[in-house]
Amino acid sequence: MLALPPPPPPPPLATRISKQVSPNQTVISKDSKKQTIKQHSQESNAPNYVTPNSIRPPPPTTTPRLRQPQFQRTNPITWFAAVLCLVFSLVLIFFGVATLIIFLGLKPRNPTFDIPNANLNAVYFDSPQYFNGDFILLANITNPNRRIDVRFESLDVDLFFSDRIISTQSIQPFTQRRRESRLESLHFISSLVFLPSDIGMNLKKQVQSNRVSYNVRGTFKVRVTMGFFHLSYSLHSRCQMEMTAPPTGVLVARNCITKR
Repeated sequence: MLALPPPPPPPPLATRISKQVSPNQTVISKDSKKQTIKQHSQESNAPNYVTPNSIRPPPPTTTPRLRQPQFQRTNPITWFAAVLCLVFSLVLIFFGVATLIIFLGLKPRNPTFDIPNANLNAVYFDSPQYFNGDFILLANITNPNRRIDVRFESLDVDLFFSDRIISTQSIQPFTQRRRESRLESLHFISSLVFLPSDIGMNLKKQVQSNRVSYNVRGTFKVRVTMGFFHLSYSLHSRCQMEMTAPPTGVLVARNCITKR
């Protein structure tokens, strides 16, 4: 019998695999697979950064079309209010400038209050705390302005001893013309005026030492007339006096200050 030839050797594994893969599939060899894994490991170890090519430009934005405002007519009431405010501002500026010019031209000064003479007639006590006294002073009220008349609408004068009021007097309202002075005699009578024991002892000591200190405080409401302008304000006068002992007590020294 004739010997049969040996069977052909089996095909390699790659050949068999290639035969089993369909034509729509992609076959990756071992070498290419290793190269891909190595490339991925290098990319994972590389620093994170963004390339310019990877930045996508923002989508273009469309600007909305601006609508032109419709023309509206101004309300007549608004125009009237604006004109009224303008007129008021102009009047206010005019009067302000006029007042400033008048004050700079006239240079108004405050009236003055002075005591040129005074007499202390009596000081005695009915009891240690009740005081009686008789005091007369001559007040000189002067208007130093050259072009302005002054009217005194109210005048109140108080007599004090050691900040304790012991008598009060009032002067009738009057008008003073320019550079005019007026003398007023004020008679202060103290009857059973209560004084604390310490203040009463101080008054007795001053009478014994022939030096009695009295204080006079005047409050005046003044009205100044400058043409069509009228200005009212208050004046406060303070006078400190030293008298000799009664019954012939006379004025030895004085200091008077008048201010607003």
